[in-house]
Parts: sequence; C-alpha cells; structure tokens
Amino acid sequence: MTIVNFTPYSAFIGGIIIGLAVVIFFLFNGRLVGISGIAANALNQKERRIDNILFLVGLIIGPILYVLISNKEINISISNSLPLLIVAGLLVGIGTRISGGCTSGHGISGIGRFSLRSIIATITFMVVGILTVLIKNFV
Repeated sequence: MTIVNFTPYSAFIGGIIIGLAVVIFFLFNGRLVGISGIAANALNQKERRIDNILFLVGLIIGPILYVLISNKEINISISNSLPLLIVAGLLVGIGTRISGGCTSGHGISGIGRFSLRSIIATITFMVVGILTVLIKNFV
C-alpha cells in the first residue's frame, strides 16, 4: 500500500479551520458541532433551527465555492451500486445512533472536551476504518 496525495500542510491548515469553525459555532450557538445531530435536528425537530439548516447548506456550498475560487477539480469516486449505497447509508445511520454521535461530533467536539466516551468512539471509528481498508486491499 502506498501513500498518495500526502499533503501535511493543507491537512494542518484544514484542521485549524475546522477547529476554528467548531469554536465559532459553539460561541455563537452554545452547542457543539456534530453533523448527525445537526442533520437530525434540522430534519426531525418540530421547531427547525435556522442555524442547523444554514450549517448544512454551508457544507454543500463550501466545496462548490472552493472549486470556483481555486479553479481545481475535486475527484470523488462513489460506487454506482444503489443497493450497496443504501446498505452503507443504513449502517452509517445505525452506527451513528449506537455510538451516540458521528465522527465529527465525537472526533472534533468530543475529543476537544476530553470526553472519554468520544475518545473511545473515535478510536473505534479509526480502527474499524483501518481494518476495512486493509481487508479491502487483501481481498
């Protein structure tokens, strides 16, 4: 297995930007960032909070603005198997509910608060992700 697209500087800058976004969101809203919680509140809550909807819109508009400003292309490869995508989406949703949050909530907000539950959840996410990649490369 070889490392491709190793970009430590842009990854470091991206991490700083994500960290600042979490702090700014907390300062202005008094809530922690977790995509699954924000999406659930935006879609299920009786009183839809505008900040949740704006946050989700920003997730969609951000990459579009990046492509327009940087004049670079973002290459994404997703399976064209609809049944596989449905099963994967269901597994992600179930895993998010079982773990009490998603990778962004646990990995960014939770670890930043030194939450033991979030640290364990993030380690679990990482180990399973690494094992999945290793199994895929050996099969």
